[in-house]
Formats: sequence, structure tokens, C-alpha cells
Amino acid sequence: MPETNLPKDFESQMLELLGQAEFEQFKTAINKPSRTSIRLNSAKNFSLSWANTSIPWSSTGFFLDERPSFTLDPAIHAGAYYVQEASSMFIEHILRSQNIPRGIYLDLAAAPGGKSTLLSSYLGDEGMLVANEVIQPRAQVLKENIIKWGLGNTVVTNNDPEHYGTLEGFFDLVLVDAPCSGEGMFRKDPQAREEWSIDSVQLCSARQKRIMDQAGALVKADGYLVYSTCTFNEQENEDMIRFLTEEFSYEPVRISIDNAWNIRETSVESEGKIFFGYRFFPHLVEGEGFFITVFKRSSDAYIQEPKRVKDFKHPYLKEIWDRDSSQLDEELGFDGKGKYYTLNDSFFRISKDWNLHFQKISQHLSLKYFGVEIGKKQKSDWIPNHEWALSILPKGDFPSYEILELEALEFLRKNELEIPDLPLGWVLITYKNLPLGWIKNLGKRVNNYYPKEWRIRM
Repeated sequence: MPETNLPKDFESQMLELLGQAEFEQFKTAINKPSRTSIRLNSAKNFSLSWANTSIPWSSTGFFLDERPSFTLDPAIHAGAYYVQEASSMFIEHILRSQNIPRGIYLDLAAAPGGKSTLLSSYLGDEGMLVANEVIQPRAQVLKENIIKWGLGNTVVTNNDPEHYGTLEGFFDLVLVDAPCSGEGMFRKDPQAREEWSIDSVQLCSARQKRIMDQAGALVKADGYLVYSTCTFNEQENEDMIRFLTEEFSYEPVRISIDNAWNIRETSVESEGKIFFGYRFFPHLVEGEGFFITVFKRSSDAYIQEPKRVKDFKHPYLKEIWDRDSSQLDEELGFDGKGKYYTLNDSFFRISKDWNLHFQKISQHLSLKYFGVEIGKKQKSDWIPNHEWALSILPKGDFPSYEILELEALEFLRKNELEIPDLPLGWVLITYKNLPLGWIKNLGKRVNNYYPKEWRIRM
């Protein structure tokens, strides 16, 4: 990639930020190939066989020596790992180093799902995540990635941030990975260089302020707000710290970082306090350009706790009573902590610990997916859904059949499989003990129930 294709206004901005000598190092680094990184799904039984290096601020993140064809690896379709940029995995270090309490979290601009799956893993069975995306096609991609991750602790919504106005003081943590001018992606995406301009920076800044004007009110007292961008300029980063803290009452949060990581700390004085941000430069870290800052809501801020609804009403969802939900959990061999709803006769399961929060959310937001869709029931028999196959929930009494890589790829292409001595009925297909989906042996033929819209076309 030629070094001369950086926009002149961008070069001027970076010279001011870094100085001449360091800007030359930055310029050299941004024209070198980026390094591929992935984050493992610790809830699924999978270990890497590729040569790799651990990412220092992530317990499950790894750099790869070379980029494989991820589309042709069945493990990624099973949700065993997520291809995620290394710098953004720093969110895990923030959560763990601050020991941020688990609870009800919101990822306000969540697609395609890298940060949402990270939050989902951190929450485990001790919380619920709302993953929101305003753009419909991107919300569909987000939904697919949440289903593959399979933890069942996430609600996917398709809303503008303004629609969250009724949920003021509701969330223990809100993450805003803001739409930005994308300067940090200049190494990976040459088109980002061509689309960049001073006007685009100003446009993004105005959009970020509109989002933060909503997001700032959603965090409950003593909760956390995390703001990040994949850009370098101060207008979309430090200036946003000033904007938020002048609008809302927040306390600074300083993150401990190892000097060897070469992450650059920045500070901003606002409202008589010093707030901190963390900037990732490609000439200093193994990762793309990134900025992140953390705030803690003041202890006297508003807290909205969901109230029990005597008679839950929803235009599409039907609540299954607690006693019947417990019976379903027992029947399916789950842990007894499930709460069920039906949508078009299909059963969905969430954790009953977060049922009141879910009911509140469902009354105000456009739901794309929630919990785990189990499937439909015909008398005493289940017609299992693909979502159940990819979840970490037990698979009841269904038999499973382990296949090799070439067979797995044929299954993922939704082709017919020829498997001798296969049990009759529904069978769970696995690859390296990772569930991939369902087939049904009818005796004379075997039907492949992999979702048509997900199939591999390579």
C-alpha cells in the first residue's frame, strides 16, 4: 500500500497529535499488514491447534501467525471463537481489573457482535445483555453471531438510541462503541482512507453527541459507561469526554495498564475532575487504532428497578407461567432456572432471574431475538431449532453424530449427507464435539436442517 495515500488533513492532524519523529513511525506502521486475532468462546469446549500468541490484555484472545479461511473452518460456524480486533479486547481488562459487577448490560451500537459476545462471556449466567443495532441488516448479522455464541443471556434489539428513553437509570453498564470516522481502520481498510474528511469527522462527532445524550441517562447510580471509537482525533474522543461530563454527573475511572503494552493514557480536565482515556496506536501496539474511556455514574443518580407485572401483555409474545416453565426445564434436562415464552408456537427460554428486566425491555423495544429458541412441541415430541443446537444448553435425549471436516463443510453447505447406521429421527451433528446443527433421519433419506440463509456458498 503506497504511503502517499493518507489524506493531507489527516496527516496534519496526526503530526499535531504525535510530533514529526513519531508520526513517521506511525506512517510506516499504518502501511504494513495488520495481524489477525481471535477470541475463544470459553463456554464451548475448543482448543486452538494453530500457532498463536496470547493477547496480553485478554484471557481468551490470540494473535494468529497467518489468516486462515475462516469461512471454511466449521468451528467458527459452531461459535467456538470470534474473529475480533485485538485492541477492542481491552474491554475485558477493564471489566476484570475494575471488578465491574455483573447485572443488566447494554451494548448500544452492537453489530456485528464482537464486543457483545465479549460482554456475554463476562456476564455468564450472572446477568443479561441487551445488544442493540439501529440498522436492520446489521441487526440480523448481530443476531446470527449472538446465536452462534450460544450463551442464552442476550436480548437483541433493533432500535434508535432515542427509543431507550423510558429506560433511564436501568442499566448496570452501558457500552457505546460509537460510529466514527474510522481512522483506526486505515491499515485494514483502504476505502476508509478515501472516505475520510474533516467534514466526516465533524459529522461523526455530532452523531456521537446525539447518542451520548441518550446513553448518559441510561446508567443507574454507581453503574458504568464505557465509550470507545476506532479513531484517533480529539474531536471524537477527548471532546466527547468533556461533552458527557458537562451533561451528566459521572466520576472518573482510571484503568491500570502494564507499561509493556504501550497503550497511551490521556487525561481531560472537566467539571473540576480529571478523566482518563486510552489510545491504541498501530506503531506502539499489536492492534488497530482504538480509543476507550470509562466513567462511573455518581451514587446519587436515578435507579429504575423493574416492577412485577400482574398480567404480562405483548402483541407477539405469550408468557408461560412459572410452574409450567419449571416443568419444561425439568423435561428438557436443564437447570430449573428457565423462564419460557412462546412466539409463533416456538418456545424461547431465558433465565428467570432476569425475567422482570426482560418484560420491561420487551414493552418498549423492538426485539429481534432473546435467550435461546428451543423449538416447537408436538404432543410429547420436540421439533428442535438450530438455535438450541448452537446453545450451551443440554440437548435432551437427542442422539449425536460426530463428523469430520469435509462432511462438516458439506453439512454447512446444506447438502445431503450419506451416513450409515444413523439412528432414526432427530440427530445432533457435531464437529470436534462442537454442535453444528440438526439432521433428521427419515429412513429412506436424511434431511439437513441447517438454516438456508446461513449456508456456506464457497
